[in-house]
Amino acid sequence: MGHESTAGWHRQVRLPSERGASRTVTDELLEQLGAHGWSAEEVFAIHLAAEEAIVNAIVHGNKLDPAKCVAVFCEVSANHVKIEVEDEGDGFDPAQVPDCTLEERLDVPSGRGVMLMRSFMTRIEYNAKGNAVVLEKRREANAT
Repeated sequence: MGHESTAGWHRQVRLPSERGASRTVTDELLEQLGAHGWSAEEVFAIHLAAEEAIVNAIVHGNKLDPAKCVAVFCEVSANHVKIEVEDEGDGFDPAQVPDCTLEERLDVPSGRGVMLMRSFMTRIEYNAKGNAVVLEKRREANAT
């Protein structure tokens, strides 16, 4: 993940595949979102989506394998947030994730994270292999 950033803040980290590793980057992300004027509601949504993507990469992508890392790139400006998460797993097909809103699936937890990320972010896009995701949120020009 080589990046040229135009954002006010950006950070690139490699996280170990262990539970709780996401805090390394999400704490700083939260701080920067606040510093760049994002509302508490927006910060909550972005944090939830970022956390979900990173935890999915650690648990489902790398299967908590200590030999594998998760690469995370974040950039934050006053009107744009971009988070990229890439694991070293085999990938998955997001189209195969069951629709958790179907009545027969309401009690099944899998699939909720992908739906949450889609509802909270402006854009979510997986690479062809399915082991990397880009989350973006754009602030409307007229937002206060």
